[in-house]
Amino acid sequence: MASSLKLSPENEALLTHTALVSKDLLHAPGPDFLDRSFVPSSRPPQVLRSLGALYNHGRLGGTGYVSILPVDQGIEHTAGSSFGPNPIYFDPENILRLAVEGGCNAVATTFGTFGTVARKYAHKIPFLVKLNHNELMTYPNKFDQIMFGSVRRAWDLGATAVGATVYFGSEESNRQIVEVTEAFEEAHELGMVTVLWCYTRNNAFKTSGKDYHVAADLTGQANHLGVTIGADIIKQKLPENNGGFSTLKFGKTFPAMYEQLSSDHSIDLARYQVLNCYAGRIGLINSGGESIGAGDLEAAIRTAIINKRAGGQGLISGRKAFQRPFAEGVELLNTIQDVYLDNTITLA
Repeated sequence: MASSLKLSPENEALLTHTALVSKDLLHAPGPDFLDRSFVPSSRPPQVLRSLGALYNHGRLGGTGYVSILPVDQGIEHTAGSSFGPNPIYFDPENILRLAVEGGCNAVATTFGTFGTVARKYAHKIPFLVKLNHNELMTYPNKFDQIMFGSVRRAWDLGATAVGATVYFGSEESNRQIVEVTEAFEEAHELGMVTVLWCYTRNNAFKTSGKDYHVAADLTGQANHLGVTIGADIIKQKLPENNGGFSTLKFGKTFPAMYEQLSSDHSIDLARYQVLNCYAGRIGLINSGGESIGAGDLEAAIRTAIINKRAGGQGLISGRKAFQRPFAEGVELLNTIQDVYLDNTITLA
């Protein structure tokens, strides 16, 4: 049975791939995902309630999949470059409006944004407060994430979840790991969900031939470290290549990593990321990536299909939605969600 979505030939071809690693090894998303994956865990009841609030909200509510709108680029990329394409988003309320009208499970943004409109929207959509940022005003730029507020402040704002980034591989990663681990412990004590942006950062990861920041083996290991320090959801960029460890000649490898657990197919690369999230016990959401203009919708559909068929739990897509007219942003978010609502698009 063909998908009801109108797919390009390239995206249609993704529907016929059989993954190298069997789907039977995965804890797949589904309506009972929280019962299967989190009830047996050490998460306190208040965290389970917050997980339920997040997974059961929006158009994907109750499916085990999530669609999150993230807008932290005003700090990470400068406000002018982020909101220049659509200046209405200099006003923080429009970020919340887009997430609500776009049918998202949650909205992820900054202390400042939530601080301006928390009382108006805390009961309308789960808040995911981003705790740390790379402020990019330091020159030359450095790969660091610094805390912009406390876990307790996020709780005071009505947060259902907190998020943080660790730049695995950077000089500052040891401090970031300790900071985020402590923050996530406090968040769980207060009953909040924890979401980790598991990004890789090191100039040596980019060679003249390839950028291994998006290698499946490096990002997969970042995911594994992320679930180890207490993340309930992992955010990761979609992998584009493999062999970072073996090419750069560091870390530990095993032939099966490249020969039996993955291939050069995009779904197999993403499945390796899912495997490193405790075989899917912790959900993997992939980022939507930058806005490129006319091709955004097809690119978003492609990313969603790859994530879903690999065993992931959804997309966290921001720039493709908020760097265009409001109604088009809602349409793009809904189209991403339609991929996860389409029962003909199954695990590979």
